[in-house]
Amino acid sequence: MRAPRGAAPGAADLTVLVDTRERYAYRFTERPVSVEKRALPVGDYGVEIDGSLAAVVERKSLADLTSSLSNGKLRYAMSHLAAVSRAAVVVEDRYSALFKQQLVRPAAAADGIAELQVRWPEVPILFLESRSMAEEYVYRFLAAAAEHLADDSVVAARLAPMAGPESAMQIRSWAAEQGLAVSSRGRLPASVLEAFRAAHRT
Repeated sequence: MRAPRGAAPGAADLTVLVDTRERYAYRFTERPVSVEKRALPVGDYGVEIDGSLAAVVERKSLADLTSSLSNGKLRYAMSHLAAVSRAAVVVEDRYSALFKQQLVRPAAAADGIAELQVRWPEVPILFLESRSMAEEYVYRFLAAAAEHLADDSVVAARLAPMAGPESAMQIRSWAAEQGLAVSSRGRLPASVLEAFRAAHRT
């Protein structure tokens, strides 16, 4: 199956950030994007809005997926991905292939995926058949995120820092208690601000 060749809305002047630790990175050949290598705090691919990481994608081969399920690394990664405004995990294989792996029990793998999706529903885990289909999805996901977030004044407001240091400190403390990943300094992620406001809304 061939991926559609039409450019994604929001792809104009799109720069895709690729983590420097990503091996065999997507090249986005024949796509109207620029690629910049950088050490990302979370994810393998991302886009920035106003200097802040606004959307990311974590790429997994099937072997990497089962390994990170078994050793708990995927759970840890999901908590960090959820702190970004938009995030997803793409798997370069079919869901059915998960049940053919030798190093993990099929039921345990399926239960692990289901538990992660229930715990972090805002970060979809997508089985995308092949490497080329996963690359296609990453391109369109990041282009859509760049277009939406750049034009969404509500999200832009959420990305802004809190007015006072006491408020920022309070939110960081609350986020740590909830198990949300948040840095000790710098701009607070929109997802953390939204979660804090929702929890304290009267």
